[in-house]
Amino acid sequence: MAGGAPPPGGGGPSAASSQPKILLTKPPSIGAVNTMAPGRRDDDPSVGTTGGGGAGPTARSSSRSSPHPASLSLLSAESWELQIDRVLPFLTENNDFVVVGVIGPAGVGKSTILNELYGYDATSPGMVLPFATQTDEMRALARHCSTGIELRVSNERLILLDTQPVFSPTVLADMIKPDGSCAIPVMSGEPLSAEMAHELMGIQMALFLASVCNIVLIVSERINDISTWQLMLTVDLMKHKIPDPSQALNFAPDKDNRSTSQANSDEYMSDLVFVHTKLREQDFSPPKLEHVRKTLYKFLETTSFASSWKSSFSEPNGSSDVSGSNREDSDAVQQMFFIPNRATQEGTSQFECASYSCAVGSLRDRILSMNPRSFSKNISERDWLRGSAKIWDLVKKSPVISNYCNTLQEAGLFRK
Repeated sequence: MAGGAPPPGGGGPSAASSQPKILLTKPPSIGAVNTMAPGRRDDDPSVGTTGGGGAGPTARSSSRSSPHPASLSLLSAESWELQIDRVLPFLTENNDFVVVGVIGPAGVGKSTILNELYGYDATSPGMVLPFATQTDEMRALARHCSTGIELRVSNERLILLDTQPVFSPTVLADMIKPDGSCAIPVMSGEPLSAEMAHELMGIQMALFLASVCNIVLIVSERINDISTWQLMLTVDLMKHKIPDPSQALNFAPDKDNRSTSQANSDEYMSDLVFVHTKLREQDFSPPKLEHVRKTLYKFLETTSFASSWKSSFSEPNGSSDVSGSNREDSDAVQQMFFIPNRATQEGTSQFECASYSCAVGSLRDRILSMNPRSFSKNISERDWLRGSAKIWDLVKKSPVISNYCNTLQEAGLFRK
């Protein structure tokens, strides 16, 4: 984390209010630091904007005229560039924050999980959904919901990053030209085929999150989908000398000095939390969950992720707890969660009704109570954003990713 773990506890609303909830508002001043107690609504009369408390009615009135957070895109899906000027006014000089990102295929519940981490309560009057979720109409039209990377900030100063889906045919359809080339400048240099660019986009997003987040949630559907595991193995190979945002702040603008600074920087990798969603009741048998844990450990034991996993998985014991917590007496952070299929009105089993909300709530409690990996230096939210912009520049111009692209093309896996 940049300056300290978020305060443990819930972020749900307290007293009901007829006023709409302001999810993300421009701080009243550059030096403002959030003082809102966890669980308090932004429209509470005793507080002002998200950036500070006790600002009074004037500040609250001003905050309601600020841009709607639905337009707060950190990474544009059209230009494939970070929009730091749009996001910067919503961040403060507070240095007690945690960055949580999520990545995974379409429809696995990434945005739903982030809404839970935010503290969204559907029963609270006037509360706006922080991250849009896939509707039945979108599913019928086979469309994805999230595009680029969206950013929100919770009351606990969790900076939440939602990404467009990886391995998504609809994302590929949106970026392909009639001649098969890519309409989005994914990498500097020669134009790429849409299929090659689509492959690289997933790697770039995952590599970016692993570099600028304290925690990254790797979300998969059911227990047999390991595609996102394989994506993180590729990220581990590609992440050569890419530091965290606090180190990137000092990089020189010219290429030669920037390369020297990068070579002297420590490589950084965020903590990973693997989440498997939409499990059926029969998937929660202890042998099945134990097999998944052991398989994941084998995936990670030769990677840079392994050090934080050895204590959790060196002696797995096969608990079937839906939250993934299998060693309550261990100090190791539990990094694997299993969430059952979300309950529906028709065909809902008693297991689904009782377990879904419990599992998602347990995941939120665990993330809020984690003490994740820190950045090298203590920085503010705004400096984090500036450093993240430099990290994104390193990712897009990475010679390692460029060589990987050439290797795939020469092997005939993607056309040139």
